[in-house]
Amino acid sequence: MTEQTAADPVHAFIAQTVAEHDVVLFMKGTPDSPRCGFSSVTVQILDHVGAPFVGVDVLQDEALREGIKAFTDWPTIPQLYVKGEFVGGSDIVREMFQSGELAALMAEKGVALGEA
Repeated sequence: MTEQTAADPVHAFIAQTVAEHDVVLFMKGTPDSPRCGFSSVTVQILDHVGAPFVGVDVLQDEALREGIKAFTDWPTIPQLYVKGEFVGGSDIVREMFQSGELAALMAEKGVALGEA
């Protein structure tokens, strides 16, 4: 745990969440009810590849919404993590899906993909 994480409960929550779950999507809304187009597209891609994931709604907490941006130094939401590693936002996830890199990354990291 970094000094920043220890001093900041939002960063501690983010670090714990990505450590406890293989695939985490910090998003606007929930997987069943996304509240922005970019989050919706990313959920659809994860569902299509059959990746089990946890969605975290950043709209429920302004500190979390801003904290996730600072945590990764990435300005936009959604943000995808696989096995604790930041992958990227909606555009990167879409590009990786289209090229086959997303499924390859999941396999490489040991994430079991189910049937879409």
